[in-house]
Amino acid sequence: MSQVRVLHIITRLIVGGAQENTILTASMLDRSRWAVDLLSGPQTGSEGSLIEEVRERGIPLRLEPTLVRHINPLRDLPALVRLARFIRHGRYQIVHTHSSKAGILGRWAARLAGAPIVVHTVHGWGFHDHLSPLARRALITLERWTAPLTDALVVVAERDMEKGLRAGIGRPGQYHLIRSGIPVEEFTLAGIDGGAVREELGLPRHVPVLGNVGRFSAQKNPLDWVRVAGRVARELPDCHFLLVGDGPQRAQVEKSLAQQDLSRRTVLAGLRRDVPEMMAAMDVFLMTSLWEGLPRVIPQAMAMHIPVVATNVDGVVEAVDHGQSGYLCEPDDLEGLAAHCLALLRDPALRQTMGWQNREKSVREFDLPRMIARLADLYEHLCAAGTCRPGSW
Repeated sequence: MSQVRVLHIITRLIVGGAQENTILTASMLDRSRWAVDLLSGPQTGSEGSLIEEVRERGIPLRLEPTLVRHINPLRDLPALVRLARFIRHGRYQIVHTHSSKAGILGRWAARLAGAPIVVHTVHGWGFHDHLSPLARRALITLERWTAPLTDALVVVAERDMEKGLRAGIGRPGQYHLIRSGIPVEEFTLAGIDGGAVREELGLPRHVPVLGNVGRFSAQKNPLDWVRVAGRVARELPDCHFLLVGDGPQRAQVEKSLAQQDLSRRTVLAGLRRDVPEMMAAMDVFLMTSLWEGLPRVIPQAMAMHIPVVATNVDGVVEAVDHGQSGYLCEPDDLEGLAAHCLALLRDPALRQTMGWQNREKSVREFDLPRMIARLADLYEHLCAAGTCRPGSW
């Protein structure tokens, strides 16, 4: 079989689930069949950069200076033209876009360039309920206009498929559910000394620890996380807290921890790529996001045998089985979130039971090789019509 040229386009290479998914896809697809390149805008930020990791993995990378996150007509039109030229010059037979901004510009550029196949992955729709009504309507309209240019819409959660169809985006036959996979062999307690990790971080060995890994951003809602932690701390005086990550709300998080009198009991570990080691120091994983696709950090925690308490948003409900692998509450139910955290932190036997169930589900549903195989199958299906053979331009 001849090699097919594939270009993945994403808006930013920051530390995040969509970016990790894209990088793992680009690095793990069979290179004898798929010649995969990656294009991203140059912006990173306090969330951390994955640009060097892309280069270390040997993935050919193009940084396009006109591709920026926020709407900017002075850059967006040149970005469209430059992307189309790059796609045509590279003779890419499959263009696969990720994230809202790159998803819109990249798909239009691909069609302008004459790319035979266009794929887009929805890592959670950009038109969430916390946008202004005008911005939400504008994003939905753009997605509706762009869907006909798309051969396949990949979703990581069934709820994103349902949400897109309710908004009038695309047809049912365009949608393909492919869960975001994680390297489950890396997320294992084997070979990790959780007590030693705690010592390194300055956490006591034999106390309950409530933790999280994620960006300090409005979407991840870290200020409510601190409010829940405050309720837990008042009931469990020996409980400690571990937050891994960084982002634009870092200063607000630090201020809120001080107001809740949690500063001395909380470790802000910053940006860490040794996520399995960080999770090995946690007893319960708490996530307070306001909107999501299906966050990869949940199956990661599950693979580490950690029960999850999370907000009942979007694809989260497809990962957490309420009462079996953890607990779900509405985003504004801080008392409920705290009560579930307390129940788990006080009951090691319950944590252990849920932990084993979590590991089994993570391996069963979120295995990385399975994701890569399903995506390769989708590519082959799209190529079967003969539109991505050499000389098809």
